This record gives sequence, structure tokens and C-alpha cells, in this order.
Amino acid sequence: MNPAVRWNQIAAGPEEDIDLAEAALVIAAHENRDLDIAAYLARIDEIGAALRNRLRQDIGFTERILALNRYLFDELGFRGNVADFYDPRNSFLNDVLDRRLGIPITLSLIYVEVGRRIGLALHGVSFPGHFLVKCTLRDGVVVLDPYARGASLGLDELQQRLRVLRGGAEASPEDARRMLAVAGKKDILARMLRNLKAIYLERRDAPRALAAVERVIELEPGVAEEYRDRARIYLDLECFRAALSDLRSYLMLKPGAEDAAVVQRSVVALQQVAARLN
Repeated sequence: MNPAVRWNQIAAGPEEDIDLAEAALVIAAHENRDLDIAAYLARIDEIGAALRNRLRQDIGFTERILALNRYLFDELGFRGNVADFYDPRNSFLNDVLDRRLGIPITLSLIYVEVGRRIGLALHGVSFPGHFLVKCTLRDGVVVLDPYARGASLGLDELQQRLRVLRGGAEASPEDARRMLAVAGKKDILARMLRNLKAIYLERRDAPRALAAVERVIELEPGVAEEYRDRARIYLDLECFRAALSDLRSYLMLKPGAEDAAVVQRSVVALQQVAARLN
């Protein structure tokens, strides 16, 4: 199926029907139309089956986590791409599976998918600045960092990460716990696309940045900032009427925005440009 058509179905459908691995591969297929999505889904199944066949049926959850870490990171060699964190390939699940290099969110996706295939209740967590995974056990919750080879993170470490993000401002244990809510599937996909949008904007690749933000808007049509971002890309591409429409949508969705006055001035200027184009 055409990736644009399939993405529209995913975005419009209910969250519970989304296969995260498939959806992530559809994102990659926008840039690689020959991508065999079924083959990569089968590869994830094979990785999970190979590990599951090694484990005793009565093995505990902690032992399963340790086995998952050993298999993915020691044997298969999955790792974070520290040398080139902003390589777009780190955001494409097929490339992560092929190269065994990724960023926190794509490594977490693989970790969750393989972990579930060996009976672990794993969920993604949109922790600020760094995607994580949590596992619910009988006696509590374990927070794991697949970018750090599945390291278990205590509350102190999570607080420290928050302090760094806040420029040294204090972060309480309650602050850290609030950041550990399970990420919805559409939230995860939107975060992957926003990563790509930021990468392409930094590289001044407006067409690819536009494609990424358009898919975010399909997923989250009520997020005002995405229309503002798309308007800026349209301006770079000299698509003035499209930019005007998006800025109007931004103001309609967020009339009290801090930059509303600035955006309104841009709307007036673009109205004049559009009138001359007529």
C-alpha cells in the first residue's frame, strides 16, 4: 500500500488498532518507497522468538529483563548512535534494525516490541529530553534506558536528569514520577516525526521537514504549534497562501498565544502578498 494512504489510515484510526512497529516503518517508507515493511516486522518477530526459545517458561521478570539486555545489546550489538545522534537514519526503524544504531525512541521501540514477545509488560515513556521504557513488576515499576543498554534508573537519577533539563532548578521526586506516564502510540509516533522535523529544519531541507510536519498534523490536528511550524516551512518554499492559511489556523486554535500579536502581523503582511498574487 502507498505509505501516504496507509499513514492516513493509521492517523485516522483508533489508537488501540495501531501496530507501533508497522507505523514506524510506514514513516520510514515515505523516504524509501521500496521498503518491505512485512520483512522488517518478521525480523522483529524472529528476534523475539529466538530469545523466547532460550528462556525457561518459569523465569522471573527481572531475569527476563536481564536476558533481553544481554541479547539486544551484548549479542546483537544494538547501541545508541553517540557519534552521529542527528543522522535521520536513527529515526527510521528499518535502518536501526539494519545498522543496530539508534536514538532513545527507536531503540526503546525495538526494546518494547522484543520485550513483549518474551512476556514483559513494557511501555514507552515520553520523559523530557530522552525517551525511556518502564516495566510493571509485582513489587513496583522499573524504569529502563535502552539508549544506555537497558540500564535501570532510580528516582535520584530521574530527578537529576530533570534538573539538567531545567537548567539546575530543583526537581522533586513527585516531579519525576509525573513524567513517567505511559506514552500513547500516537504520542510516540508524533515524537518520532518531530525529531525528524527538527533534523531537517537544521539541515535546511524544507521539503522533508514539510513532509514530517504534515504527518504530525494528521496525527494531532489540534496542536496549534504544528500549523505555525508548517507556515514557516511554506514561507521558505514561497507558498504564501498555504502559509497564510496555517497562520490563521494557529491563531484560531491558540488565540491567547504569547506570539499572537507577531503572528497577526504576519497574517496581515501575507494577506497583502496573496492579494498581489491574484
